Amino acid sequence: MVEWRSVPLPLWDDDEIAEASIRTAPPLASALPEWAQRVGVFDLETTGVDVTRDRIVTAHVGVLDHTGQVVSARSWIADPGIDIPAGATAVHGITTEHARAHGRPAREVVADVVDDLQRLFDLGIPVVAYNAPYDFSLLKYEALRHGIVPIASPSPVVDPLVLDKTYDRYRKGKRTLEVVAAHYAVALEGAHDASADAVAAGRVAQALAARYALSHEVEELHTQQIGWARSQAESLTEYFISVGRLSPDDALDGSWPIR
Repeated sequence: MVEWRSVPLPLWDDDEIAEASIRTAPPLASALPEWAQRVGVFDLETTGVDVTRDRIVTAHVGVLDHTGQVVSARSWIADPGIDIPAGATAVHGITTEHARAHGRPAREVVADVVDDLQRLFDLGIPVVAYNAPYDFSLLKYEALRHGIVPIASPSPVVDPLVLDKTYDRYRKGKRTLEVVAAHYAVALEGAHDASADAVAAGRVAQALAARYALSHEVEELHTQQIGWARSQAESLTEYFISVGRLSPDDALDGSWPIR
């Protein structure tokens, strides 16, 4: 069973974060564009894959400095208010009984996650989320379910999945976070732990930024990812139609970073 921390570290010590961002940088950090010197990270583990119906089980929001080290972090376990299917438990390790015994009320967790992410955006800190439309869309519908004002247009967001598909388009193999992290020599221990996945995604984003010299202003990079994600969905739609996995009248939703 994965052990979860409710509030392990103070999340918002802006002086400490700023100090961390100006220390002497190691070789990787020296190659980073300005936007990648300090990034937020975000991940959810849930009851399933339907963003409109499924619920948050665990969540993580944190900040990495220019070395990829965790500057601040916050993790939650929620009682989702519904049974956690066995298939979901097999992925993230949280049972219904454990969530009911140790989780906070779902509304409190959703409100905290929304507040912490909005604070990052208000500070101009980009938030890294791997396959961002999943996490941000599910969070939006959870917020609406609990009467919380959602983050309707999260920005700036950095999605390592979109970036990897763009800059290494023809590489064969899967594009799961585990596979992509290994490709960029980023350690990922405890996959499908929200904190481990969030931190690994942030480090993958920094590795991509260094390898491909992604020196764009982060707002420009955000806008570019909208178009790249749409094109990737169109290409995948064509492939799925060609192999019979979609009918010619169907199409994958390429909306990014939220649906």
